Amino acid sequence: MKVLISVDMEGISGIVHPTETNPDRYDYERGRALMTADANAVIAGVLDAEPTAVVLVADAHGPFRNLLPEELDRRAYLVRGKPRPLGMLGGLDEHTDAVLLVGYHARAGRGPAVLAHTMSDNVLDVRVAGRSMGEIGLNAAMAGHLGVPVVLLSGDDIACAELGDLVPSAVTVAVKQALGQAAAVVLHPEEARERLRRAAAEAMTRRAGVSPLTLAGPLDVEVDLYGTYMVELATLVPGVSRAGGGRTVTFTATDFAEAYRLVLLLVQLAAIKPG
Repeated sequence: MKVLISVDMEGISGIVHPTETNPDRYDYERGRALMTADANAVIAGVLDAEPTAVVLVADAHGPFRNLLPEELDRRAYLVRGKPRPLGMLGGLDEHTDAVLLVGYHARAGRGPAVLAHTMSDNVLDVRVAGRSMGEIGLNAAMAGHLGVPVVLLSGDDIACAELGDLVPSAVTVAVKQALGQAAAVVLHPEEARERLRRAAAEAMTRRAGVSPLTLAGPLDVEVDLYGTYMVELATLVPGVSRAGGGRTVTFTATDFAEAYRLVLLLVQLAAIKPG
């Protein structure tokens, strides 16, 4: 049994503000500790259900170097640092039996939702075959491309609903009720971790009943970018074209793996400043 736990930060219990998620802000160290504790709760739940499982934990926020290695459950392997294959799903392959998404957030434009965005503030929307998809949908579909189901997600109630629309049989844990982009009613972190541990064990027990999210190619993909110069950079990539002279670029991918990788590339290009 091989399990991948992908851990983002905005949906971690107790977190509501960028000061808790950005390395250069004053409350980041508290955010790191909260993130590591939530990850440990999920590791424990997975191993409660599957004591012999090989558990990989992918640090999936920002620089991918947020989880505190010395505080992480020693029974798990930590995947950290970037760039790396499959980004937030580093460590995923066709031999993985289940993916759990911890501390995830809703897609850009969906709200009220805590710290909602899609990969970067420079990305306004990603649509695959006409369907708007944020990090939850993109990562669930990438796992599904390899035949791997996403069996659990934790985050605010809006993020949980987002996965529920895509994978109705997955287990979700709402550790906070969103009031806005930087406000929520939050569970006490210890209560949240108890729920996470129980839910992770339940998700592993029920994994056979969860179908992978699969999208057959070819796939038409549209990406709305914040700045005009970002569009100009994106169209330097072969196969990417500008749509209607606006902020949208489009391309056609042969399968979802190609779509996923190209979206990751466009996100990196969008971070380049002009001049």
